[in-house]
Amino acid sequence: QVQLVESGGGLVQPGRSLRLSCAASGSISSISTMGWYRQVSGKQRELVATITSGGNSNYADPMKGRFTISRDNAKNTVYLQMNSLKPEDTAVYYCYAVLRTIGSPLFGSYWGQGTQVTVSS
Repeated sequence: QVQLVESGGGLVQPGRSLRLSCAASGSISSISTMGWYRQVSGKQRELVATITSGGNSNYADPMKGRFTISRDNAKNTVYLQMNSLKPEDTAVYYCYAVLRTIGSPLFGSYWGQGTQVTVSS
């Protein structure tokens, strides 16, 4: 069984920063891509950023220059540093991982439960 647990969400004023963390645990053999998506109520879930096991990152255009994704492979943890936050960044942020469990030859997609980020004065 695999769990992805996010932390670090909350209420923050516009222009301030927030750092999200997501730790993967359980019967994990290896993790390929990790990342973050976000969803506003009534809208589709959208990509925020992803990062490969080798450290190659990819960002959605609205996040470029403001958000930084990183990971600690030894801890199976991915981070999202969010700077210069705007009210339109308000959403539930979901952690995502493509990983292989012990004993399985296949990679599968796993999601965290989500953490609320609210940007408001």
